[in-house]
Amino acid sequence: MLKQRVITALVLAPLIVALIFLTKASVFATLLGLVFLLGMWEWTRLAGVRGYPLRILSLLGYAVLFVLLWQVCKTPWWGLPVLAGMAWWLLALYWLAHHRFGAEPTGGHALLKVVAGAFVVVPAWCAVVVMHGDMAEPRTGYGHWWVLFLACIVIAADIGAFSAGRRWGRHKLAPVISPGKTREGVYGALVCSGIVGLVGGALLKVPLDRLPAIVALALVTVLFSIVGDLFESLMKRHAGVKDSGALFPGHGGMFDRVDSLVAALPVFVLGKYLLGL
Repeated sequence: MLKQRVITALVLAPLIVALIFLTKASVFATLLGLVFLLGMWEWTRLAGVRGYPLRILSLLGYAVLFVLLWQVCKTPWWGLPVLAGMAWWLLALYWLAHHRFGAEPTGGHALLKVVAGAFVVVPAWCAVVVMHGDMAEPRTGYGHWWVLFLACIVIAADIGAFSAGRRWGRHKLAPVISPGKTREGVYGALVCSGIVGLVGGALLKVPLDRLPAIVALALVTVLFSIVGDLFESLMKRHAGVKDSGALFPGHGGMFDRVDSLVAALPVFVLGKYLLGL
């Protein structure tokens, strides 16, 4: 399993870098939107939507939101959908604390989860599009590098959590929701992401007096990414499945690959903006 994960990661890494650096803003937004829609196709199954017509209709709804928000991303109002995303993840903490809520396979619960999916993925898409195109003020001219920086923070957290959890993991983080995650894994994620935050901030020429703030932002971002990971685990538990899909050998489906990222993006982009970077 580990070998499969490594091979898949090595194949995906150049594609991700190419997407970030070799596409202009509109192409990046379109391709990333398609990636997210693929993940949301899996989400509709986790949500319990029955039948392809309803799943396709849900997907079209998400696509319409992407199109509408493309124009918003070019204006000073881009922060509103991103703020909505951050607020959603705070609400998701309450849902995680009451993990039985929505577990029954009813039409009402399926609709609720489809609506929740919009808050999961659409603000994240808006956030990364704004950062990639450097549309927020003040303009930095390093939009592509900031996107890569965030990706490295999340990847480092994933590696740190896996390594520390495997080596020292004793205390379960949320045993009912995701038995494999441990508190020690969280500590490993924070240590690795903090190091990447410090090094990456220096490479991006962040002023010395703001480097501690960048490290703090990296740590908070990772905490939100863990919430995203746990929330997808909860949806999978409700659906009675191990993975959101089987697209990537050893990694599961598309949403299994972006669950942490969609939660990390709103807080990171808002934090970056508030720091004047």
